[in-house]
Amino acid sequence: MPFFSVIIPLYNKEAYIEETIKSVLNQSFQDFEVIIVDDGSTDSSYKMAVSFKSEKIKLLKQDNQGVSIARNKGIDYATSKYIALLDADDLWHKNHLIELKKQIDLFTDAGLFCNNYEIFYRKNFSRNAQFNFDYNKDCLIIEDFFKASIINSVAWTSAVAFSKEKFKYLGEFNPALKTAQDLDLWIRFALNYKVCFNPTITMSYRLFIDNSLSKNELNTIRYDFINNYSKEEKLNPSLKIYLDVNRYAVALRSKIYGPEWVYKKLEKEIKKSNLNKKQRFILKSPVFLLKFMKWFHKFSIKRGIYLTSYR
Repeated sequence: MPFFSVIIPLYNKEAYIEETIKSVLNQSFQDFEVIIVDDGSTDSSYKMAVSFKSEKIKLLKQDNQGVSIARNKGIDYATSKYIALLDADDLWHKNHLIELKKQIDLFTDAGLFCNNYEIFYRKNFSRNAQFNFDYNKDCLIIEDFFKASIINSVAWTSAVAFSKEKFKYLGEFNPALKTAQDLDLWIRFALNYKVCFNPTITMSYRLFIDNSLSKNELNTIRYDFINNYSKEEKLNPSLKIYLDVNRYAVALRSKIYGPEWVYKKLEKEIKKSNLNKKQRFILKSPVFLLKFMKWFHKFSIKRGIYLTSYR
């Protein structure tokens, strides 16, 4: 039985999947299997995955049912105790799995193991993920996962590991969520288990790659996800802050792209003291100003400058 089962859901990523698979096979820690679940790709993604002749790789195929079902199917098929996730357009550094194993060896009772990561805002421009807590070079248990994750999430899909047993206990990925299904799972982990963090950067997240869902559809789905935890946030002030910051982000998108009802509901649900002054100003700004801010944000990224309302 390998130590890790690496789960890669695959849907129309022919431009990236070859490099992604190579980043797994080149790991310094080699005790793993790779389970690729093709979710009904219509391009050459599956053909490219099949071309790898490694005994570590197992390929599954299904009709297009969404990433949650693909991941759940891959984890069902996994033979390892520990699961490591990887999206088909992200990259692991050579030390990724060994740094995850370091956390597991140090904190055996933790539920979620998170490596640090870098975010590519365009092909040649990246920044390290920014978190709302202090750390040095040592692995540690996060005291408050939700407060720590209000800038970037401490847990990112292609940078985490967890035990198959705990994943099953929490109820797997929610197939009803076409987006934010990963954030939904991290909340359940953080509410039920300790979350560990390794400051070593071992993963590259390619944010610049487009999502296939429309902006309008994303906003409606994200609204449903956030309000799944309306009961829990009443008992957990940190979760309320975390969800209000997510409400803020979705409210801005909804104000620009619609639907308008999502913005109106979220604006009322946010506890304004959970936002900083800059965020409160932006939330109240007219649509034309928000569109200009968004254009200027993209303009700045093209010139290697990243601006944020979280600082």
